[in-house]
Amino acid sequence: MKNLFTTTLMIIALAFTSTVHAQKFSGLDKSPADIASYPSDYKVSQKSMRVTYSRPQLKGRSISELAPAGKVWRTGANEAPEIVFYKDATIGGKVIPAGSYALFSIPGEKEWTIIFNKNLNQWGAYSYDDTADVLRVPAKVSQAPESLDAFSIAYKEVEKGAHMVIGWGNTRVSLPISF
Repeated sequence: MKNLFTTTLMIIALAFTSTVHAQKFSGLDKSPADIASYPSDYKVSQKSMRVTYSRPQLKGRSISELAPAGKVWRTGANEAPEIVFYKDATIGGKVIPAGSYALFSIPGEKEWTIIFNKNLNQWGAYSYDDTADVLRVPAKVSQAPESLDAFSIAYKEVEKGAHMVIGWGNTRVSLPISF
């Protein structure tokens, strides 16, 4: 009887003292996040690298408006992408140690400079600090017949590694990476 009375009092107290808060959720992000990993096959659990990035969309604008040539760009939208190497990699003849890096780039007409920076969790390139660069390498630019409205990163498998391919509009930027 005492337990029933105590339980009843607790229920009444909770009913009058607790407030229910409705959680408000934001709508879909205009530049949704995505992840590309290598090897790309989902059946391969031992990945060599992974990049997490946001995907801005052209929506009638030009790449040069959103990622001006000659200026450091966050290589996507929102936060600077985070690229993780699960083992040491060779890029442009230089070794980059296994670890996590922010990914920046400097767009150009025939070549982009790809930058791996040790300062993670940066919004845009506003606080970009070149003294934290671990590696800067050139990447070749080509033009594709297919236009991509949404910025994309994918890996193309090659012998001993992959090419990280950045695609946006008709622009394709290819960076060879070996392990």
